[in-house]
Amino acid sequence: MDVSSKIAQWQADSAPGDRLADVASDAEDCRRCPLYQDATHLVFGEGNDDARVLLVGEQPGDKEDLAARPFIGPAGRLLDMCLEEAGIDRGLCYVTNAVKHFKFTPRGKRRIHAKPNTGEIKACAWWLNAERRLIKPRLTVALGATAAYSLLGPKAKVTRDRGQVLKSMDGSEVLMTIHPSYLLRLPDPADREREKTRFVDDLRRIGAYLG
Repeated sequence: MDVSSKIAQWQADSAPGDRLADVASDAEDCRRCPLYQDATHLVFGEGNDDARVLLVGEQPGDKEDLAARPFIGPAGRLLDMCLEEAGIDRGLCYVTNAVKHFKFTPRGKRRIHAKPNTGEIKACAWWLNAERRLIKPRLTVALGATAAYSLLGPKAKVTRDRGQVLKSMDGSEVLMTIHPSYLLRLPDPADREREKTRFVDDLRRIGAYLG
């Protein structure tokens, strides 16, 4: 089996079920990779079952892990603000992550974000693919490199493909952009504001695409 066929296979694998609520319930007992051992909760997606737009981030953060809800921390609040600025109705969107458990490195009393590896992304694609299959969004938005890998495979590059709508292996369309946490990590206020403007411009493509 060639590389493209292998990617298509793991991107097509999907948890069974006809309702998101049932799949989310099944996911609570997920043992498909070791990340469940240290996380507080599995964090499934959130939003309308018939959402027109599916937003995919990397993984839950510390606050999301404790609350069992996606995108409620600083990056999530920034995403909401940028969607509003871009004129995108948050009610049209379903938000989730490529990886459903928080991966972190303990540092004293703090838990420092650690990037998911390829095996963890592939294992969790089982749940993400089920969300995509059941929601059937008009457009999926890859927020950052981990989401891009999960949706499009290793050839997708955020720096090169940002702002473009690309075809995934299953033929659905994916808009590439950054993860809002990137903006929060920029130390210079001018850089941060410039990149935020670019991010809002990327999100405006959602409205242009949906018509």
